[in-house]
Amino acid sequence: MAKRELAKAYNPQEVEDKWYGYWMKNGYFYAKVNPDKRPYTIVMPPPNITGMLTLGHVLNNTIQDIYIRWKRMQGYEACWIPGTDHAGIATQNVVEKALAKEGLRREDLGREKFLERVWQWKEEYGNTIIKQLKKLGVSCDWKRERFTMDEGLSNAVKEVFIRLYEKGLIYRGKYIVNWCPRCHTALADDEVEYKEQSGKLWYIKYPIENSNEFITVATTRPETMLGDTAVAVNPKDERYKHLIGKFAILPLVGRKLPIIADEIVDIEFGTGAVKVTPAHDPNDYLMAMKHNLEFVVAMDTHAKMNENVPEKYRGLDRFEARKEVVKDLEEQGYLLKVEDYTHSVGRCYRCDTIIEPYLSDQWFVKMKPLAEKALQVVLDGKIKFYPERWVKVYEHWMRNVRDWCISRQIWWGHRIPVYYCDECGEIMVEREEPKSCKKCGSTKIRQDEDVLDTWFSSWLWPFSTLNWPEDNPDLRYFYPTDLLVTGPDIIFFWVARMIMAGLEFMGEIPFKEVYFTSIIRDEFGRKMSKSLGNSPDPLDVIKEYGADALRFTIVYLAPLGQDILFSTKKCEIGRNFANKIWNAGRFLIMNCEGVELKEELKFEHLDLADKWILSELNKTIVELTQALETYRINDATRIIYDFLWHDFCDWYLEIIKERIYTPNSEEEKVAVLSRAIYIFEEALKLLHPFMPFITEEIWQNLRKRKDGDSIMIQPFPIADEKWIDDEISKNMRFIQDVIVAIRAIRGEMNVPHSKQCDVLISVADEKKQTLINDYIPYLKRLAKVQNVEVGSNLKRPKFSASAVVSGDEIFVPLEGLIDVEVEKKRLEKEIKRFEAMLAETEKKLNDPNFISRAPKEIIDRERQKYENFRLTLEKLRQNYAYLVE
Repeated sequence: MAKRELAKAYNPQEVEDKWYGYWMKNGYFYAKVNPDKRPYTIVMPPPNITGMLTLGHVLNNTIQDIYIRWKRMQGYEACWIPGTDHAGIATQNVVEKALAKEGLRREDLGREKFLERVWQWKEEYGNTIIKQLKKLGVSCDWKRERFTMDEGLSNAVKEVFIRLYEKGLIYRGKYIVNWCPRCHTALADDEVEYKEQSGKLWYIKYPIENSNEFITVATTRPETMLGDTAVAVNPKDERYKHLIGKFAILPLVGRKLPIIADEIVDIEFGTGAVKVTPAHDPNDYLMAMKHNLEFVVAMDTHAKMNENVPEKYRGLDRFEARKEVVKDLEEQGYLLKVEDYTHSVGRCYRCDTIIEPYLSDQWFVKMKPLAEKALQVVLDGKIKFYPERWVKVYEHWMRNVRDWCISRQIWWGHRIPVYYCDECGEIMVEREEPKSCKKCGSTKIRQDEDVLDTWFSSWLWPFSTLNWPEDNPDLRYFYPTDLLVTGPDIIFFWVARMIMAGLEFMGEIPFKEVYFTSIIRDEFGRKMSKSLGNSPDPLDVIKEYGADALRFTIVYLAPLGQDILFSTKKCEIGRNFANKIWNAGRFLIMNCEGVELKEELKFEHLDLADKWILSELNKTIVELTQALETYRINDATRIIYDFLWHDFCDWYLEIIKERIYTPNSEEEKVAVLSRAIYIFEEALKLLHPFMPFITEEIWQNLRKRKDGDSIMIQPFPIADEKWIDDEISKNMRFIQDVIVAIRAIRGEMNVPHSKQCDVLISVADEKKQTLINDYIPYLKRLAKVQNVEVGSNLKRPKFSASAVVSGDEIFVPLEGLIDVEVEKKRLEKEIKRFEAMLAETEKKLNDPNFISRAPKEIIDRERQKYENFRLTLEKLRQNYAYLVE
């Protein structure tokens, strides 16, 4: 018996917090080592502590939750490890901005006090996104929540650094790095975002020593010429062969520059001769190493000209210096010409400042030795990518990998475990701070000021969250993890590095499958952004539509490997679906009031519709399971949507009403209701991973449940193949098509809903005749039919509309149902109206001026209108013909 009635309308706000608290209280999210179960593990890509919930987070975490809930119901020990990332540069920027409002800089506080402020900020604001994710219904094991600066994870970072250093894979050296003058730190190559920018190309004449000749170079950054140490040409360039080995004189400075030959020089760029500034350009750095050139650093870390340039430029910002250098070159006759030039400019991914290639001492990881194995496991299919096309992108990057600059000149982060002796210069890499120098015994020891790149902690995430490097039961049981869900934009930042770290430190892949999520765009195909105002706040969407509606909609719209075109209004898909199944639940609960449901009767008293719905249920289980197994997640949503909305609600519930309201026996009524509840419960279990809140609420109220019971711990449905019957499905489909055809005739011919019609069905096949005769009650109930005549070669009555279903004819006599003369006049009017619209559209499409000037989408729209008008007119004329026979 039902416990209580569902409310008339579904209200997500009344349901969601209640059930989330219930799940948490009963510990359903908690995972533990269980030898009797197979583990299934996901680690959440840790959002930045500075972050707020975005639609990207909604999509990513909904997909993870679908899989963790599905696997939990399948009987796995499902473990979803959540956590957050300390986001070194971003978090330091946030706290520095807060300090600036107080008129302070971090240097005013000192390192220790500044870090205290960052930790305070983290405790107060740093977990906002975690609270927001809970509103989405994510079923993480919150007892396992980790933070990349937790003590255990910090120990893992230190251990990895030391092991790689001892293996010779971490080194310190001078190298050209991407430097952000705003964040005041080095950036890895993949932390630089390149954007097209309009600029200038300056052509500068460099005099040749002891000659009246010049060599002209072209540059987009004339201020860097103050750090030039050579001029380079291509050895195959005939124009300059006579100058190779000679010297040019650097304008404004007077330094002698050797003219060198190197194949890296592009003959087609500019004049074919380039200035070489080894301390401020990565290609020039490589040339300088090859040709043993001098390095002149012309700027300081704030991108201001330093003491190595002529005095008049010292202290100028690089862009101010550019103006002064160009002005002086022009005045002194060295500027030949200036051209407009569009080129790609690197910017800091955090603050959008133009980066400056800069020569400095940094710490690096040698990547090639780590990349080889990490590439092979993906090429061998030990780690599968979905969509598979990302394998090619991954392969290209791994084959061209460069050493990873891991040091950052900020204070917030894992401090590099390197210590220097100020007495003898000894370098010590230690797990604990040494009390004295190992070489000379001095106590004048200081730790390296830099911290490690944020990604240096997150590349260990799949095993550091399981308390590595300690050997422990959790690590042995839950590693390797099963699924990683992430965006393709961090395939290099994170995915590749995690694979390297897993193989290096665990000797095993970190995960078996990687699902790359879609990019979410607005309905016009534009990227979501605050500046465009097209990026809705997910919490506002949840407040308006409910978490289930948002979850379902965003996955419903997300085909594997394709962008999502999203608008808040599209959440009506999920909301309307929630309302549909809510109303189905209400109908069943109300009709079960006072009825003792009996499991043993659920497969008794079966008619065609019962056998059909059991067949469709089991087909749905097979198809949905296969879709999830192959990561066709939006296919899975459509499969369960179609079953519940169309098969179960629109057809089955309507068909069984007759047997509920006027059953042949009480036992038949109990059997029908027991079966309907059983099928609905199975469908709710299939839907639960996608829409956890509403499925829990309805499931709890369908029957009396035990305290502490939940749909989320029920077994996920397994198909019983014996019920799948294609012949039953074919027969039911025929009956449905007949009903749809009769309904269509009634609608098109304006038959009032209150009037019942007669139907003649001309069928040659005797089996079909028997089928229709057996299920005339379906027609009567669902198509408002009074009398049905079934036979072969039936003649069409006068004034009747017809339809053809699978080659068989259906006739609906109209006399007495409608006023024929009134209907004829209405149709005549409609025919004239559509003839006029069709003619107008045809005229437009035949106009050469319109076709040549209108945008393609406008022309396509007109063509679609023309086709719609044509088909409608055809139907109206046919309906008119029915009435004039």
